[in-house]
Amino acid sequence: MAGMFKALADPVRVRLFSRIASSPGGEACVCDIQDVGVSQPTVSHHLRKLREAGLLTSERRGTWVYYQLAPGVLAAMSQMLTGG
Repeated sequence: MAGMFKALADPVRVRLFSRIASSPGGEACVCDIQDVGVSQPTVSHHLRKLREAGLLTSERRGTWVYYQLAPGVLAAMSQMLTGG
């Protein structure tokens, strides 16, 4: 869990995570979430860090990559924070 929260310590990663979590259908194309105030290579770097921390999953469809929250990640984080 510490690794997940560490990955979210960066404001850009929080914005990306939030955009994906609030996207219709629970997934977002990288083409729709890359406008977070940093360059495209930096967005890719942050998305990779979120994936490595177990917060996101991804799927390539043609030339685009679609990101989703990892199954159960919000429930696990909530349970840890509430002591449940």
